[in-house]
Amino acid sequence: MISEDAVVNLFALAHPGRLNVFRTIAKAGPQGMAAGKIAAENAIPANTASTHLSILTGAGLLTAYRDGRSIIYRANFPHYADLMRFLVEEVTENRPEAAVVLQDVLKARTKA
Repeated sequence: MISEDAVVNLFALAHPGRLNVFRTIAKAGPQGMAAGKIAAENAIPANTASTHLSILTGAGLLTAYRDGRSIIYRANFPHYADLMRFLVEEVTENRPEAAVVLQDVLKARTKA
C-alpha cells in the first residue's frame, strides 16, 4: 500500500457514520450483510447508508455482490490488514525495535 491509498482509506473511516457502518459489517463476519439491514442496524436512512457503503467500497475496505434483489457487503479484511500493516511500518519507519513495542502494546490492549 502506498501513502495515497492509506489516505483514501483513512478518509473513508474518518467519519463516525462510516466507521459505524464498517464496524457493523466487520462484526457480521465473512457472510456479510445486506444493505438494508446495515441501514437498519445503524438507524440511518437508506440513502445515507448507500453513500457510506459507496465510499467504503471505493476505498477497498468493503466488497459487494448481488444476491437476488439485495446487495451484500463484506469487510475486505486482507485490505484492512494491509492498511494496518502500512500504518505500523510508516509509524515505526521499518525500525524493528519500534515495531515490536507497538505490537506489544496492541496485543496488551486486545487482551484487556
